[in-house]
Amino acid sequence: MKEHPVRICDIAEELGLSTATVSNVIHGKTNKVSEETLQRVMALLEEREYIPSMAGILLARNSSKIIGVFVNDHEKYQGHTLDDFFISQSLNCLSTEIENSGQFMMVKKAKSAREIIRFASMWNMDGLVVIGFCDADYRYLRSHIRIPFVVYDGVCENPDRFLNITLDNYDGGYQMGAHLRSLGHERALCISDNDMGVDRQRLQGFRQGFAPGKTDFLQIPMKREERRRFYLQHRDSFLRVSALFAVSDYYAIDLIGFLNEQGISVPEELSVAGFDDTPMCEMVRPALTTVRQDGTERAKIAIRMLRELKENRNTCTEVTLPVRLVVRDSTGKRKKNP
Repeated sequence: MKEHPVRICDIAEELGLSTATVSNVIHGKTNKVSEETLQRVMALLEEREYIPSMAGILLARNSSKIIGVFVNDHEKYQGHTLDDFFISQSLNCLSTEIENSGQFMMVKKAKSAREIIRFASMWNMDGLVVIGFCDADYRYLRSHIRIPFVVYDGVCENPDRFLNITLDNYDGGYQMGAHLRSLGHERALCISDNDMGVDRQRLQGFRQGFAPGKTDFLQIPMKREERRRFYLQHRDSFLRVSALFAVSDYYAIDLIGFLNEQGISVPEELSVAGFDDTPMCEMVRPALTTVRQDGTERAKIAIRMLRELKENRNTCTEVTLPVRLVVRDSTGKRKKNP
């Protein structure tokens, strides 16, 4: 039997509120709604999986000027999603470009595409920037929402009617591999919490740039406490190589901290490199060698393309941005055994 869709009047009756109050919450008109009532309505809307009809949303004809930035609240962040180096840097660049365009940024952590749809529709957003989700989520969004969106950090198979802003991750990995090889390193170790998507592209490029068959791989735990135990268990693996590539600055800096605690000198005993060139790279000691992506340019493209998508002027589906090697103190020439 086909289920009846949840109606505004059903939500209102269950909560003992007027349909006008529930409708105001759905459409973002909350200035006269108490915080307690707002939370009650939103909680029940989410529980009932209520998705506003597009016709109802279009009744609010004026542009909200809100750009929603949705970040995947992945378990690996352990409740500190917005503290991540790459995420915080991206939000900073996006905030500047959105403000320059005369719009407003609303940031929301989300665990699923359904959650993105509900929240974006409630606030009648003009456009979305989606960070850190998977291809299946992007497909679901495209099939269930008419709000234009861009993918900011992901791998998409044949993007259609949305824009994927990606990096030349393979080339970034290749540049780093070639750099470490040029310093005389003969064996390298790669670390990542997975071997898929963006991380796979970076790892493949590194292996090719360094030397095929001369790299090892360790898949590390996402949670910090488990990762520290893992590092202790695999301490000898670090000492069997002279160079290490982490697929993100976060993991590279985290590992340098562990190595310092263990009395393993960077780069004298082990050269360490990352990827992204977040601000922390110059604050850690030794300063981190990494691969730089232009966060400002990425944000400019995202906001410009959202406007073009909204005006049906954009025919591009993917933009690949170049990256470049940034050499600092965490990598050095391989020391010959006496």
